[in-house]
This record gives sequence, structure tokens and C-alpha cells, in this order.
Amino acid sequence: MQNFFELFSLAKNFNTDLSKLELAYQRQVGKFHPDKFATATDKEKNLALQNTSLVNTAYDTLKSPLLRATYLLELEGINAFDEKDTQMDVAFLMSQIELRESLEAIESSKDEIELDDFIENITSKIRMNINKISTAFDSDYDQIKNLVRELKFYEQLNLHAKQLMDELI
Repeated sequence: MQNFFELFSLAKNFNTDLSKLELAYQRQVGKFHPDKFATATDKEKNLALQNTSLVNTAYDTLKSPLLRATYLLELEGINAFDEKDTQMDVAFLMSQIELRESLEAIESSKDEIELDDFIENITSKIRMNINKISTAFDSDYDQIKNLVRELKFYEQLNLHAKQLMDELI
């Protein structure tokens, strides 16, 4: 099976041009549109459906910085989320605890302004993390693995905070 970058004729690179990805996605998904297979055999229809599923998975993976970085590591034989590898930066782990406690306090107080500031802070951390991943990608896979883990934490925290905001509004 070709890798997701090859599927869209893109260079295997973290800094993927998202507009080129979008165009390539539209071309690929158009090849397997159900209207093109209306008179096809069941086998051909199933194959088209499988190809559409692969194209959608590839697109979703390459569109997301977290999933794209994780996928690139996997192509190098590195599992960023290997349960046996629990080594993380102590300072990050401490900040993770503090951020969780902050969000819990905000949730208890139901302070929308404080929550908005919290979301802005986490969004900034996500952007900084993505920039660090981008600059580190060709040199230090261990650093990237840790940055990917951090990014996953920040994205999950951001999602939780935004869900909380939806509840408060």
C-alpha cells in the first residue's frame, strides 16, 4: 500500500501545503464518486467504497498536525504513544497537572472570561508546539515524539475547555 503522501502526490513532509492537499483530496475522492459506479458490479462498488474510505482517512490524517506528525513518525517505525515508553519531560508533566487543575477550578467557578483566557492560552501552546515540531522534524525523532505527546495533551485539553465553554454559554 502506498503511503498517504504518495496517494495525494505530495512530498513526505510535516509542512504539507494544505491547499494542495485539499485539491488532491477532491481529485481522489472524485475518482470513486458513487455516481461513477451506479452501473458497476457489486465488487466494483465495494472496491470504490473501500478506496473512498482510504482517501478520507488519508486526508483526515494529513490535514491534522497531530495526526500528520504521528503518521510521519510511524513511517519511520516510531510509535509516539507506545505504552512502554513513558518517559516525559518533568517540567511538562508538572505544567500538565497545573493546567488540569486550572481547568477544574474554572469548571467549578463557571467563569466564562477565565475560561476564554484559558482557551486562548492553550491555543497559543498548540501553535508553539506545532512550530517546534515543524522545525525539529528533520533532525530529532525523540524530541518530535515528545512534542507530539504534548500536542495531543494540549489538543485534548483544548477540546475539553471548548466543550465546557459550550455548556456555559
